Amino acid sequence: MKHCPLPSDKARTMLIRASDTTDPKYGKKPEERSVEELIKKGVINLDKPSGPTSHEVVAWVKRILGLSKAGHSGTLDPGVTGVLPVALENATRILSALLISGKEYVGILHLHSEVPEHQIRQAFKLFIGPIYQRPPLKSSVKRTLRIRHIYCLDILEIDGKDVLFRVACQAGTYIRKLCHDIGLVLGVGAHMSELRRIRSGPFSENEHLVTLHELAEAYYLWKHAKEESYIRKVILPMEYALQHLPKVIIRDSAVDAICHGADLAAPGVLQVSSGIQPNDLIVIYTLKGEAVALARAKMSSMQILKANKGIVADTERVLMERGTYPPWYYYKNYSSNDESSTNK
Repeated sequence: MKHCPLPSDKARTMLIRASDTTDPKYGKKPEERSVEELIKKGVINLDKPSGPTSHEVVAWVKRILGLSKAGHSGTLDPGVTGVLPVALENATRILSALLISGKEYVGILHLHSEVPEHQIRQAFKLFIGPIYQRPPLKSSVKRTLRIRHIYCLDILEIDGKDVLFRVACQAGTYIRKLCHDIGLVLGVGAHMSELRRIRSGPFSENEHLVTLHELAEAYYLWKHAKEESYIRKVILPMEYALQHLPKVIIRDSAVDAICHGADLAAPGVLQVSSGIQPNDLIVIYTLKGEAVALARAKMSSMQILKANKGIVADTERVLMERGTYPPWYYYKNYSSNDESSTNK
């Protein structure tokens, strides 16, 4: 099934600001991490079954892998199935970036009375774009009226009172409420009878989707038979979960300063994604492709390319451990007015 477009699907190119090399003695490519490291900084594209809560599913993941910490991105109701991204141990730091990503679902809306097909299609069209929603009574958030965006809403099939549909929407959209509101517009009432999430940000049911049973089997084979191939297929580096965000690649010499909470200064930047605007959430990477931190852009892509000094992004969430790369004390001068530091 072809996916509906989400805002994160925007095509980007990497713009080169400067060139540099990376020291192989420090850090490593995400795919070269050991299984132990992968489990501590990994994510799972889990196929949630119908029945348990999202919290219960995460608890089972922790029990299977013997972890002290794990978290999920975007709660699914007990009866809803599909894509539930789960972050392990230190990778839980990236959950804030996943929670805001767009979602895509396939579901069945059940009408309470027969309605002509053309009226159903007309009603669905009314809900494309910004809509008003008030969270349902059972929700865990404050029940204030808010705007959510529906990026696409397609009818796949109509069978009597049942409407098979696909919807791509902003995070925090309640599909059950959407079905209820469509029923109100049609004047007959409606409810959501089935729902499956087929996409959450970069995660989809088409790639790397695994069940709890497959996870348990892969872990057992690694732990008891020293077979790594299966667990490497079901646990992905945390960088996989960040691919929908624009990126900035930095010098080795700037990495440790960012790990200590420093903001990113212009001379540390080597490459930058196109299309970045001020206040966009971005990911700072090493030349080896390791995620260093989540940051908030202070300049556009073109401004970053042209800047000789100053802070280009505010660090919000450090993802890499301190000391992974050696300290470079001159980085503290990057934001100074000394433009001679540009090519260091």
